[in-house]
Amino acid sequence: MKKSLLLSGIFIVTQISAQTTGYSIGITLKPYKNQYAYLGYYYGKIKALADSAMLNGSSTGVFKGKEKLKGGIYFVVSPRKEILFEVLVDKQQNFSIQADTVGLPGSVKFMNSPENNLFQSYSKFASANGKTSAAYMGQLATAKSKADSTTLLDKLHGNNEMMLHYRDSITLKNPGSMLATLFKALKEPVVPPASKQPGGKYDSLLAYNYYKGHYWDGISFTDERLLRTPIFEPRLDKYYKTLVVPETDSIIKEVDAMLTKSGPDKEMYKYLLTYFVQQYINPTYMGQDAVFVHLFEKYINNNPEVDWFTEKYKKYMTDRAYSLMANLIGAPAQNLELVDTSEIPRPLYDVKAPYIVICFWDATCSHCKEVVPKLDSIYQHKWKKEGVVIYGVMVDGGKEAWVNYIRANNLSDWIHVYETNAQRDSGYAAGKPNYRQLYDVYQTPILYLLDKDKRIIAKKLAYDQIDEVLNVKMKQAAKQ
Repeated sequence: MKKSLLLSGIFIVTQISAQTTGYSIGITLKPYKNQYAYLGYYYGKIKALADSAMLNGSSTGVFKGKEKLKGGIYFVVSPRKEILFEVLVDKQQNFSIQADTVGLPGSVKFMNSPENNLFQSYSKFASANGKTSAAYMGQLATAKSKADSTTLLDKLHGNNEMMLHYRDSITLKNPGSMLATLFKALKEPVVPPASKQPGGKYDSLLAYNYYKGHYWDGISFTDERLLRTPIFEPRLDKYYKTLVVPETDSIIKEVDAMLTKSGPDKEMYKYLLTYFVQQYINPTYMGQDAVFVHLFEKYINNNPEVDWFTEKYKKYMTDRAYSLMANLIGAPAQNLELVDTSEIPRPLYDVKAPYIVICFWDATCSHCKEVVPKLDSIYQHKWKKEGVVIYGVMVDGGKEAWVNYIRANNLSDWIHVYETNAQRDSGYAAGKPNYRQLYDVYQTPILYLLDKDKRIIAKKLAYDQIDEVLNVKMKQAAKQ
C-alpha cells in the first residue's frame, strides 16, 4: 500500500511496502478495547501512518499487510493519538507486542523479535545512563570548587564512554542489524587529541578536516532504512549548515557527490533530491539559489524518472528555476527598458555609475514606507558622493500614489521608472518575461546591487547589508 506524505508543501508518494512476504505484528495494548491503535513511522522530520488495527474486547489486534514494511523506526500510537513507544521494523516482521499504558516503556514485551528485545534493553540502559548524566550535570551546576567540578566532569565523561562502549559492543556482535545501523548513524567522529597531531599541537584546520572527512563513516547512502528514523535528516542538516563551506561551488560539489552515492537506491535518491530542492529553492543565504538552478538543470528538467513531485509543485519549480536563471550572483543583470514619471525611456543599461542599487518598491506598501526613507537617507549622506545611483522601479500601487510619494518624500535624486500598461501588454503578447520574472520580484521592497558593467553583486539584502557590501567592494577597488 502507498501512503502520501506532506513534506513542506510537497506531496510525495513513498512506497511503504515493497517486498512480497507480508507482515503480521500482533498487538495487545491495555487498557484499550474496541478502538483503533495505529502504527506510524518516521520519514525525515515528519511522522506518517503505516497501518491501523482494531483492538478487540481483550485489547488485542493485528497490524497486517500482504507486503513487507520497509525497515526503520516505527511507533505505536494510542487511540488518543499519543505516541506510546518505538518499534524496530526490519527483516523479521512476524512478531507480537504486549504492552500496558501503565509503566511504559518498561511494560512493553516483544515476542519472536530478538532485535526489538535488544532495542528494549538498550533503551532501558540509555534511560538509566541519561538519568545518571543529568544528576551529574545538576551537581556540576552547584559545584563549590574546581576539584569538585573536575571530579564531576570525569564522571560525566566516564558515563558517556560507557554509553559508547555499550553501542559498540552491540554493533560488534550484530553488525548487520538495524540497531547497528542506527548506532553508526549516531556516532560522532573523534578528532585525534593534540598530542597525536603534527608537532604535538592542536590544529583547528586539521581538526575540522578530520571531523568533516569522517562525518559519514559507517553510514551508507544506499540504506533507505535511515530515512525512516529521526536521526538521518538532523545529521544531514548539521553537515550542510556547519561543515560545508556556504559557497555555491562547494555546496554543489557535495550535493552531486551525495546524489551519486545514493543513485542505486531510488528511495534514498528521491529523498535527498527533494531535501536539496527544499533547502535551496528559497535559500537562507544570498546566492545559494544557484544550487537549486543546478539541481533543476542537471536532475529534474525533462527527466521522466523524477516522477514523485505533484504537477503543481513541478510547475512551481520550473517557474522558479527560469526566474532565478536570469538573476544569479555574478551574472549580467537583465536590461529594464522602463519609463520615468514623464514617460521618457530610462533603460537600465543607459545608466553610467560605478554601482547601481535597484529598488523595486510600492508606494502603498507599509514596509516600503519604512525602508525607502532610510534607503534615501543613506544614499544622500553617503552613497551619492561615492557615485552610487538608485534606480527605483514602481511595482504596484498605481502611478498617482507613486508620484505623490516621490514628491512628498523629496526622492528627487533617484532615477524613477515604471512599466506602462502598453509595455506590459506588448511584452505579454510577444511572450517576453517581464521584470518580475527577470528579477524574481514577488514582494516589496527588493534591492539589487550592480557593478559598473551591470553584473549582479548582491540581491535581496537589507539596505544596511547593501552598504556593507559596498564598503567591501570599494576597499577592494582602492587597493587595486
